[in-house]
Amino acid sequence: MRVLLVGATGLIGSSLLAQLQVRGHRIRAVTRRPGTPVDTGQVEWVRIDVAQATEPGDWAAALDGVDAVVNCVGVLQDSPTDDTHAAHEVGPAALFEACERAGVRRVIHFSAIGVDRLTPSDFSRTKLAGDRALMARDLDWVILRPSVVLGRAAFGASALIRGLAALPVLPVMPDTAPLQPVQLDDVAETVLRLLPVDAPSRVILELAGPQQLEFADIIARYRRWLGHALARPVRLPAWLAAALYRLGDLAGRLGWRSALRTTARREIARGATGDPGPWTQLTGIVPRSLDEALIAEPVSVQERWFAGLYLLKPIIFVSLVLYWVLSGIASLWPGYDIGIALLEQGGIQALAGPTVIAGGLADLAVGLGIAVRRTAGPALIAGIVISLLYAVAGTLVLPGLWVDPLAPLLKIAPIVALMLVALAVLKGR
Repeated sequence: MRVLLVGATGLIGSSLLAQLQVRGHRIRAVTRRPGTPVDTGQVEWVRIDVAQATEPGDWAAALDGVDAVVNCVGVLQDSPTDDTHAAHEVGPAALFEACERAGVRRVIHFSAIGVDRLTPSDFSRTKLAGDRALMARDLDWVILRPSVVLGRAAFGASALIRGLAALPVLPVMPDTAPLQPVQLDDVAETVLRLLPVDAPSRVILELAGPQQLEFADIIARYRRWLGHALARPVRLPAWLAAALYRLGDLAGRLGWRSALRTTARREIARGATGDPGPWTQLTGIVPRSLDEALIAEPVSVQERWFAGLYLLKPIIFVSLVLYWVLSGIASLWPGYDIGIALLEQGGIQALAGPTVIAGGLADLAVGLGIAVRRTAGPALIAGIVISLLYAVAGTLVLPGLWVDPLAPLLKIAPIVALMLVALAVLKGR
């Protein structure tokens, strides 16, 4: 079959992309992000932002020659780069209408478990609206409502769980309801079984695992899997948890996809449980428990590195932002005269003032650039270049700084190393 896979670079979409290729299907993969993998012969990449493709005509070319559509698009919360209403409701509604016009009857659509019972956030409200837009169409639709999806790949909640499991204590967040985590492989297999034109249609399935667990229990299982000893549970006070969620919101407004945001708080409080019985009855898939999945996948050094670095990543970026911004402020304000004195000591009198100002402004630009996700990469590269220039200029003008008790030039090396680490972990998926 030729399948239009929308949201092909997300957690579920990327897994489906691989499985569809293994089964010999041809895929037209829709993504909004640059840097898409090269075509392997079975995949044709199409760049469409679902949130902006709000008219049926926007989808006409992508649907040409397609036998079935799988929509995996999902965004957690509104931000400068994400719009839940457009991504979950308006864009998909245009896609479904375009399918109806083009005669592409088979549509598999990913929603979220429990949206038919409670919608505490814009995420769940718009997911439900997208479901209703599909059900209103004359199509052979299937709506899949997964619980928290866990698997070998890690993104969003699955990545956060790994990061929390690497902490020396077991954090217990307040106001969390039970979850029934479902395995990514089981989710992908469900799509493959429901893709043929003669498969059941006009059905809604809850994809939930067999174990109902508390959030802290899931983290504890991952701790054991990572090889860590049992940790002492530490219950976070409500005010601290609220502050962390708000910090996640702030990161989201700067373009960072934090899993710890107020939408996550509301959705976790709602819980993610359901009845996997109809799913098994319709497809024959017996969902694996989290324990079974972890036993079947031995932990690797890559997993341990990822888990250990996950929560260090925001610390690294915040530290670099503070370092560059405060350095710039120091150069332009309290340390201005000191900077001029140093340059004059090195024989630079006429240009001392402009040089200090230029350096301070450059430091500020680098720090503010690192703070914003879209510009973080170029800003880190600029910071490395500027740091090396500082080392060269300092060596030429004031070589004594290499043996100064405060070692200002020697400290450039670990800063450059930290920025290289930041570049290495910059991508979120």
